[in-house]
Amino acid sequence: MPSINQSLLMSLPTETQNLKIPEGVVITDRALSKKAKQVFTNESLATLVTLHRKFQADRKALLAERKVRQTAFDNGALPGYLDANTEAASGNWIVNPIPEDLRRRRVEITGPVNSPKMVINMLSRNSDGFRADMAMLDFEDSMKPSWENVLDGVLNVAGASKGNLSWTDPSNPEKHYELDPNDMAGVMVRVRGLHLDEVNVSIDGEPVSGGLFDLWMSAYFMVENQIARGKTPKFYVPKCEHYLEARWWNRVFSDIEEVLDVSPGTIKTTFLIETLTAAFQIEEILFELRERAAGLNVGRWDKIFSDIKVLKTHRDRVMEDRATINMHKYWMDNYAKRLIKICHSRGAFAIGGMSAFTPGKTEQARAEQTAKVVADKGYEAAIGHDGCWVSHPYFIGYALNEFKHDNQLTRTLDDFDKYPDILPNSKGACSMKGLRTNVRVGIGYMQGWNQDIGCVAWDGLMEDLATLEISRAQTWQWLHHNVQLDCGTKVTKELIHQVFVEELGKILAEVDESLSGKNDALAKKLKKDFTQAAADAEAAFVKDELDDFLSMASDPA
Repeated sequence: MPSINQSLLMSLPTETQNLKIPEGVVITDRALSKKAKQVFTNESLATLVTLHRKFQADRKALLAERKVRQTAFDNGALPGYLDANTEAASGNWIVNPIPEDLRRRRVEITGPVNSPKMVINMLSRNSDGFRADMAMLDFEDSMKPSWENVLDGVLNVAGASKGNLSWTDPSNPEKHYELDPNDMAGVMVRVRGLHLDEVNVSIDGEPVSGGLFDLWMSAYFMVENQIARGKTPKFYVPKCEHYLEARWWNRVFSDIEEVLDVSPGTIKTTFLIETLTAAFQIEEILFELRERAAGLNVGRWDKIFSDIKVLKTHRDRVMEDRATINMHKYWMDNYAKRLIKICHSRGAFAIGGMSAFTPGKTEQARAEQTAKVVADKGYEAAIGHDGCWVSHPYFIGYALNEFKHDNQLTRTLDDFDKYPDILPNSKGACSMKGLRTNVRVGIGYMQGWNQDIGCVAWDGLMEDLATLEISRAQTWQWLHHNVQLDCGTKVTKELIHQVFVEELGKILAEVDESLSGKNDALAKKLKKDFTQAAADAEAAFVKDELDDFLSMASDPA
């Protein structure tokens, strides 16, 4: 690989002096911090206002349509395929050519964008010398959208896209981390979903879209930097539910390209197909994005959450224990193969999902966890995926070993029906163990969330917002239908409360066992935090109506 022209690697953004707040814009004094003035320039803020005013009304209309569809599903309707005779479904089209630096995506590692140490580690080689092909720097499910986290994320994108991000541990200056610009994974950025508001910037009395904020502010720093280094600017977009939402996002990308004076289709994107309705519209979504699509991704964990949420009132489709739902369930397998077939037939990459395992703390645990990852990635490669996701650098080499080719675009699954049965129809058990798992995940995740942490290593898994949402929605669904567990006990609010009390007690005992007599102050704090987390999680799990998402907005500064 040729050396990077060091003159292109500028320092991180400096504080904008005399920042002018456009008319109609409100940024509170607490939000307009020194760090915010590093992120904002007069130009970037003015363009954010223009984009909001152009796209906000359509965004609100799309969100309203989500509610209309969900009301129909709640009243017994089922999602289904669209007309097979449209240009999108039957026309002779392919996506624009995939740039060379996006044609090998065997392993992508993902994690929160706000931590410079984690960003550097994701982009760099692990202790065994392996490096992912891509690193997805995440503003979404693995990052709590506090204002400080969002601002840190934008600054880290700026540094990562230049190849000069570095960080020194303030408590131990000998621990210094920096990128090697000549040996780093490709930078990809995942923005927040269509539904999330960024409350720290209001325009004309409304909060700006979190996803629009992330996309524009990241692109403002990233696009020129990546092009200057001979790289393709590339983004992930989550939570799409309809091809018209893909059209909305494509229009936003196009406007950003125009503002930045780059050719149409310069910015590439991969959409996560992680909602039940989107799984029925894979080809239509890809068609809308054909000018800039690099591929689509099987977002398995959010898909499981969506399956439960969309069909939450359908008593005949109550979902079994979350731990038993994997890619071998027929509806999950069919959805993945449908995505592979459509993507490869249209010239796009088909990226597999996340193995959410953590390495474990003992040699035996590490061997067991590694075997699970190898089996999962081996299956994804076998059915035709071009690459996959891992949640921890330790697994990069093992995952790479399962993907023997740069890509598998020639595997078009000709014998597979493009319109398979992808409606969930779970027949497995709903168990007390499953309920306890949901509750325990709720407590563990909410403890991190309340500390502005968006992903938590917990009981051998990396739990992020998507996996928390599965536990929340599943517990609600079991309660709503008064499900009888396989032990004969019916799920009631009283039972859920009892399980929360019992599981909290176990967690507090674990804290004592780990820290008592070693760090009593930390033990006291953690016990208080977990107690609050249990109360917050229980309240979210047993609401009379299931909230669409745990959070619809960022936290105020």
